[in-house]
Amino acid sequence: MSDDDLTWQHLSSRYEEAGLMLFEKRIDTLRNPRNGQTFDRLVLESVDWVNVVALDAEGRSLMIRQFRFGVGYNTLETPGGMVDPGEDSRTAAARELLEETGYTSSQWQYLGAVEPNPAFHNHLCHHWLAKDIVLSKDQELGDGEAISIEFMTQTQVRDAVVSGELKHALALSALARVFPIWPMPFVQAEKAVPNMPADDLPAEAEQS
Repeated sequence: MSDDDLTWQHLSSRYEEAGLMLFEKRIDTLRNPRNGQTFDRLVLESVDWVNVVALDAEGRSLMIRQFRFGVGYNTLETPGGMVDPGEDSRTAAARELLEETGYTSSQWQYLGAVEPNPAFHNHLCHHWLAKDIVLSKDQELGDGEAISIEFMTQTQVRDAVVSGELKHALALSALARVFPIWPMPFVQAEKAVPNMPADDLPAEAEQS
């Protein structure tokens, strides 16, 4: 089956007011190539995102913690944010790193991009590596932000992944492009696997 056999024909689009702060709600009408039926599909439009693996001279990763409203608890993750109008992703990455942590770097390397959720998001998240970061100023947080920062060694990052303390998908994607963050095959600690019957857990997780 070729790509053409899987590509839905776009028929029309419309925007609907949804009161979303970070997204524009778009409804696309498309035709299923398999059976010719038409369907409305939701797309949440956004600018691109960035996140940063920021390493100091000792190779430690600068991590942040902040409350995430979706899950309702504090998460451990890498610095990042949204690409503002007129910015490229590197400029946005440097700005977000400075605003959220007060650190800067003169050594930047692009790590590629991922699709946060291509089922209904249209944007990319760009990963950047910043080396030999230095503290340049105080944090410049927005009124709607409360962020703490901390340095973690590679071992501490790996331990946080295995324990389930670090499970932000975009942070994991970026960190995994810089150093190995999980053993292979990966087995997460039992306490970090909610709603999973014990019989379905790997033996290693049951014993943790």
